[in-house]
Amino acid sequence: MPEEEENHYGKHGEPRKYDPTFKGPIHNRSCTDVVCCILFILAVLGYFAVGILAWSQGDPRKVIYPTDSRGQFCGQAGTKLEKRTKLFYFNIMKCANPMVLLEFQCPTTQLCVEKCPKKFLTLVKAKLIPSDWSYYKDFCKESDKIDSMTAPQILKEGLCPAMLLPSKSFTRRCFPALSRKGKDVLVGNQTQFNDGTSDRPAADLIDGVKNASVVIEARQVAMKIFEDYTQSWYWILIALVLAMLLSLVFIVLMRFLGGIMVWVMIVMVILVIGYGIFHCYMEYASLKGEPGANITLQELGLQMDFSIYLQIRQTWLAFMIILAILEVIIILLLIFLRNRIRIAIALIKEASKAVAHIMSSLFYPLVTFFLLTIVIAYWAVTAVFLSTSNEAVYKVYNETACEFSRNTCTPENFTTSEIKARCPDSECLFAFYGGETVYHKYLIGLQFYNVFLFFWCANFVTALGQMTLAGAFASYYWAFVKPDDMPTCPIFASLGRALRYHTGSLAFGSLILSIVQIIRVLLEYLDHKLKGAQNKCTKFLLCCLKCCFWCLEKFIKFLNRNAYIMVAIYGKNFCSSARDAFFLLMRNIIRVAVLDKVTDFLLFLGKLLIVGLVGIFAFFFFSGRVKAFEDTAPTLNYYWVPILTVVVGSYLIAHGFFSVYAMCVDTLFLCFLEDLERNDGSAERPYLMPDNLLKILKKKNKVEATE
Repeated sequence: MPEEEENHYGKHGEPRKYDPTFKGPIHNRSCTDVVCCILFILAVLGYFAVGILAWSQGDPRKVIYPTDSRGQFCGQAGTKLEKRTKLFYFNIMKCANPMVLLEFQCPTTQLCVEKCPKKFLTLVKAKLIPSDWSYYKDFCKESDKIDSMTAPQILKEGLCPAMLLPSKSFTRRCFPALSRKGKDVLVGNQTQFNDGTSDRPAADLIDGVKNASVVIEARQVAMKIFEDYTQSWYWILIALVLAMLLSLVFIVLMRFLGGIMVWVMIVMVILVIGYGIFHCYMEYASLKGEPGANITLQELGLQMDFSIYLQIRQTWLAFMIILAILEVIIILLLIFLRNRIRIAIALIKEASKAVAHIMSSLFYPLVTFFLLTIVIAYWAVTAVFLSTSNEAVYKVYNETACEFSRNTCTPENFTTSEIKARCPDSECLFAFYGGETVYHKYLIGLQFYNVFLFFWCANFVTALGQMTLAGAFASYYWAFVKPDDMPTCPIFASLGRALRYHTGSLAFGSLILSIVQIIRVLLEYLDHKLKGAQNKCTKFLLCCLKCCFWCLEKFIKFLNRNAYIMVAIYGKNFCSSARDAFFLLMRNIIRVAVLDKVTDFLLFLGKLLIVGLVGIFAFFFFSGRVKAFEDTAPTLNYYWVPILTVVVGSYLIAHGFFSVYAMCVDTLFLCFLEDLERNDGSAERPYLMPDNLLKILKKKNKVEATE
């Protein structure tokens, strides 16, 4: 072997010694990281306690139903507002603040109504016509004396809105039905509205409901997207099933034609980049002599219309140079690393054999997916109940200056209070859910605990899947006669060992990763809070911290993954396994740096191949580009909706299958490195690696030679 491939001993530990009794994952093992196991169990029990507390104190109706000015839920079953499912705003112009609209609470009277208003009426005109007044009263507060009062008196008491605007329901709230006629903005069929004091152009309502026209257009788009899903959901399912079958076929082909398929994918990448260079040259040549094409990018400056850059020769020249450099780099890497790629292909082919012997491993991601679904659902429900466990808070809102403005108040006795006496036009309206009790003061801490345990449990489930698969595939590699020397049910045997002996190690590794992830969340929260700050030093420091913790998270994931493999094989605690895995990789740093990334890249090409095939099929089917599908394909508003869904779903399905593949390759790779250290190919210490790997490394077992 070349000198750079020799193992680096000394500071990276001693190589693994030969052990004649070692035949794969050790069965006689003891519990590891017991303290962390106990800590994890206590944390989960505390998590259940937080959930029970949240469910007993929370009220999900606050999320489901809109709330009127008295804190009552619109449309709640079993109340007098059961049929009044929509929330109506007396003066929508008070909702101009973006944060107000986000919380759906405005400093104006809000009323639960059965339907949003469809007519354009003013209070003054409605009082003159009995039929209009009967319709108008549905949008007023309940009062016995309202019929005998004049319009000015009603407005002074705040019993009715100054006017009704034709509205549409959006998230169970009535927003003005804005439209355009030429350059004019219409509400209903009117160009003006009355805000209670004067007539104003309808265009002012755009700001009043936070770009209401955009909101309504978004609602229309959302409804069209939903309609497209109802028309195409079964075809989407068929496409996803096709992606699953393609993934299985790809794995079977990799089993028998792994080397050929990998080299074909590599050649296709080279050809695609070569075509890109040719295309850039043709565009560069075609722009010769075109007016303005010779201007430099520096002279052009920053343009929002990116298509302008494609009309500049220098742009295509830059693309051509970049692609040419990339092409040369890839070709040189393929030339110098051809032996490494051959080893990577051999590992992938061996992984295919392992998966073929342990077919149940392909379905284990469903177990991980099911457990992650439970974790996510528990976190989401607990978060909703915690966020709705506050009490209703009422505050003083007024039209004129008042010293009690925005102070808390009690609606039951507000009309006889000193605030009402000193500020006659003030109202006590529902503001938000909050509170000052001891329980409410700890809500932020409980939400933080909920998020942290979510990360911990999710990482634990992922780690359990990795250790289970690692134990199963390690039993395959170290079996002298395959599959006779393998356990009857490798997956179940490995899962049992992981849960019985190494729950603490799984909890330890996932805890470290969760701490880093929660720090990243806090940094993102801090960055959001300081977004308006002008201190460049603070921004730079925060950016550096985010970058460092991102890198740290990636490194910990890599180290944990290999540590779980060592735990699954030898049954040591997490720290010892992480150290052994790290030193083993460092002793073979050249192979790790090349093979790990090469195999990841080759598997990524497999994912792209599946996604590309299914995506192309979905494009031609749903877009109607092929006449054979014109009568079969559903009629859609946006054909990209099912296509995008199919592409994303196909990638997730392919990733699920190939995650098993990737874990198998990583496990076999570590076993392969240990095989090189443990054995020397003699009759007493034969290599257990496959024959193709022995040939590539120019090694052989002496037993075979004598035979």
